[in-house]
Amino acid sequence: MRSSGNRQRFGCACLSTGVTWPGLLAIILLSLPIRIAATLQPEVITNWLGMPFVTIPAGSFQMGTSDRQAAIREMDEPNLDAFRDEQPVHVVRISRPFLLGQTEVTQDQWLKVMENRPGPKEYWDRVDWRDLPVVSVSWHMAQRFTEELSKLDPDYDYRLPTEAEWEYAARAVSSGLRPMPGNELPEHAWFIASSGDHLHPVATRRPNAFGVYDMLGNTWEWVADWYAPDSYGDGEMRIDPTGPADGRSRVRRGGSYHCPLFQTRPGYRSANTPDTRYSVIGFRVVAIALPSQANGTEKQW
Repeated sequence: MRSSGNRQRFGCACLSTGVTWPGLLAIILLSLPIRIAATLQPEVITNWLGMPFVTIPAGSFQMGTSDRQAAIREMDEPNLDAFRDEQPVHVVRISRPFLLGQTEVTQDQWLKVMENRPGPKEYWDRVDWRDLPVVSVSWHMAQRFTEELSKLDPDYDYRLPTEAEWEYAARAVSSGLRPMPGNELPEHAWFIASSGDHLHPVATRRPNAFGVYDMLGNTWEWVADWYAPDSYGDGEMRIDPTGPADGRSRVRRGGSYHCPLFQTRPGYRSANTPDTRYSVIGFRVVAIALPSQANGTEKQW
């Protein structure tokens, strides 16, 4: 696959399932209206630091943007080229449940692990600084956080979600542009029409059907994958894809408080070099339970 250049969108950047309970949950959710599904309360697991995680069930979904006309109607200036890297739509199978951070990593969590304060000073001076998502972190910095957190936690290792895992969790068993109509997005996401063009504490909008907050809006989120405009290939079905083997830019997803409606949707893709630090980019993590959690032994280093 071809690797991209640096797909920086400065207008926003600057400023099926198994038989386990998660699989059954996915089947139930698929049979329910989104409004009902969103009222279900998932089990929340917390780690030693108090970070909440929810189980995202195994399952299949359509990755990419199928209704381009609906998305074009949200653009100020219609541009079909904006969808090239979201095509073709293809089936992706997430073969195993995974634990995803219920919120973006907060400033408080970052400070406890990394012992430094990235990002604008004004965010750290706010009364609600602990609950703000940490921003102005590069992909490398986010990766380092997962490594340091893994060292500190005897029960879990941590990593960034793959791009496919991220979109699957953001879609939350829905299809179309979003898990909700565009006119209801302000109830679920901090974006330019609802945010006042500033950062907000995590988990202050409604969660999606999986019980995850802020998958859309508030901050962009780094994911593990390298970016390539043709990484969706010829539309073949894929199982647990991890993206290109190399590249120049890493993918970020979800949009931010500064983004317009068009960019605040699960299918929208953007990317930057992994050393990029913007005040609108943060991240969330995946937790991987270790055998020691079950047998009571300590993690060995």
